[in-house]
Amino acid sequence: MIRSLRYLFLAALGLALLTVALANRAPVTLQALPDDLAAFSGLHWQIEVPLFVVIFGGIVAGLLIGFVWEWFREMKHRATASQKTREVARLERELAVMKDSQSVPKDDILALLDKPKA
Repeated sequence: MIRSLRYLFLAALGLALLTVALANRAPVTLQALPDDLAAFSGLHWQIEVPLFVVIFGGIVAGLLIGFVWEWFREMKHRATASQKTREVARLERELAVMKDSQSVPKDDILALLDKPKA
């Protein structure tokens, strides 16, 4: 059920993107610099592409910039989580060593109950 809904959504999205692409296929000229600045610097780079390429390229560039921005923003949280995970593992090992060295059960039943789970 969920898989078919996902395929239906992807088909509708694909149809919408195809409609936008067909409606915006007129060629446009992309320039690296404005005319005055290009004349001053000597860089007259320009390319002619369909408008939908510009639209979809802007969407993709925005998504990539957003993903990279979030990855850098959350880096400190991932580092803290990794540090805490290592600390918890170290403390669990230390606790296991302390339990093994200090607890000598006086009864077989207590020994079974206190035995650490592997």
